[in-house]
Amino acid sequence: MRSSVSSAALLLASGLSGGTAFVPSAPRSATTTLNVASEVSTKWSPSSWTNAVAKQMPIYEDQEELAAAIKKLDRVAPLVFAGEVRNLHEKLGRVSQGQGFVLMGGDCAESFAEFDVNHVRDTFRVIMQMALIMSFGSSMPVVKIGRMAGQFAKPRSEPNEVIDGVSLPSYRGDNVNKEEFTAEARRNNPHLMVDAYHQSAQTLNILRAFSTGGFADISRLQAWNLEFVEASDEESRYRKLAEKVDESLRFMKAIGIDTSKPEFTTVDFFTAHECLLLPYEQALTREDSITGKYYDCSSHMLWVGERTRDLDGAHLEFCRGIGNPLGVKVSDKCTPDELISIIETMNPTNVPGKLSIIVRMGADKLRTNMPALVRAVQREGKAVVWISDPCHGNTRKSDSGFKTRDFDAIRAELRAFFDVHDEMGSHPGGVHIEMTGEDVTECVGGVSGVDDNTLKTRYNTSCDPRLNGSQALELAFLIAERMRERTGLPAL
Repeated sequence: MRSSVSSAALLLASGLSGGTAFVPSAPRSATTTLNVASEVSTKWSPSSWTNAVAKQMPIYEDQEELAAAIKKLDRVAPLVFAGEVRNLHEKLGRVSQGQGFVLMGGDCAESFAEFDVNHVRDTFRVIMQMALIMSFGSSMPVVKIGRMAGQFAKPRSEPNEVIDGVSLPSYRGDNVNKEEFTAEARRNNPHLMVDAYHQSAQTLNILRAFSTGGFADISRLQAWNLEFVEASDEESRYRKLAEKVDESLRFMKAIGIDTSKPEFTTVDFFTAHECLLLPYEQALTREDSITGKYYDCSSHMLWVGERTRDLDGAHLEFCRGIGNPLGVKVSDKCTPDELISIIETMNPTNVPGKLSIIVRMGADKLRTNMPALVRAVQREGKAVVWISDPCHGNTRKSDSGFKTRDFDAIRAELRAFFDVHDEMGSHPGGVHIEMTGEDVTECVGGVSGVDDNTLKTRYNTSCDPRLNGSQALELAFLIAERMRERTGLPAL
């Protein structure tokens, strides 16, 4: 995001519309030979998805109201720019070749009510802390991606919810309808997409300010601490690691390295969300004036979920034609042949960094099923980034009635993920977690001491349970130690 801060702020303030507003920055490709603009899509348009079956889509009763909302979105400025997207694509290309690690984190689902600068800041700085731990631990660059600025919509098991004999549409996220169980709140309101756009614009402006305005300066890494985890064991470990980094910075200064350069004072921070609400995604798709390719300018990266990745479905049809890096979530239900078909649909020219496979299975099923998937990808010579989602396959209902996740189960799935890649000779490319910078009690276990009895203390999520800052740091240290083992480095 470093390269387009000024132009993005200007466009969002000026109200420029459509293609006029989309003047992307040039790609920063001097240090890579990856050709990230080489894919060719045939017989595709931003609206061709409408000819396919679209699952998990809300039904809008008033088509004129929907058309009015889409018209507004057609005219707004893009949230992200082609140069930024290509920058992320190049970084993911290196990860696919074993030269980096991806950290994706953020809320299960963003909400209008919880939007706050401090909330965005705290999640950002936990991700920064995690990335520092992983980078220092592995001596490898970490690509930082937030589940932010667009992660509103959520798939649902049932189209309707029934309470006391009353049936209403299921709550599908703040950009579709509202959580309150009333007929008016649960009405699918297309104008909520416009509200989500404006909140996403604010979130991106905040992230740009934090990533380039001095907050991300590595010399201020002690300022990234969260107050509520300062007394924890993980915070103590982080402070010790930070002291090592400070010592390294002092040494670099002593030998004449200028640590005031952007490489030390700013970071590239990207955003991603699930590609679910296709009218919104289509409305924010723009043609790049440099390459002639289409980019979905709602986010730098998008992924397709387990429930919407049908080969003949609308979501894969939309995604196959955009220039953004893509992800697809797979569970134990995905067969090797199906995975290869998905890869060939979403990345037909096999461009490195284009596609990430986000695995969500649970530890035991992952050990059983993932080797065959990796073997198929290796046999076909496909370039993908393997990312572990250790959260979604480990959700359960606690004895106290709360939806939760066990930290031990999350850790076990991550270990299984690394073990399989060790066995297969492939590269574990990243982790995708639901977490927050808030002091929540939603996931049990870990050094934070949350258990079934204390879940209710600060159970704030309106969707799935999230790791709190202390649990997220503990996970980062576990990942860093495992990455050090792979490279033969001594323990932290």
